[in-house]
Amino acid sequence: MTWVLYLLECNNGAYYAGITNDLNARFAAHLSGKGARYTRANPPIKIIASKPYPDRATASIAEAQLKHLPRHKKLQYFD
Repeated sequence: MTWVLYLLECNNGAYYAGITNDLNARFAAHLSGKGARYTRANPPIKIIASKPYPDRATASIAEAQLKHLPRHKKLQYFD
């Protein structure tokens, strides 16, 4: 099963990163307030980047790496 690392832009201008195996369903969950606590308080505006990974473990490692980057380097991570 393919997993996806994604980056959202929230209504407060912040970025939110996460992983999922169904990007459309996860984005819908964030929009409806059923996603992460952070996105309930700061709803996402759009998906700004995504990158597929072969399994959850690899996607989780990538998510941890992404979350440690400064904001100005997060979009570059997806290149």
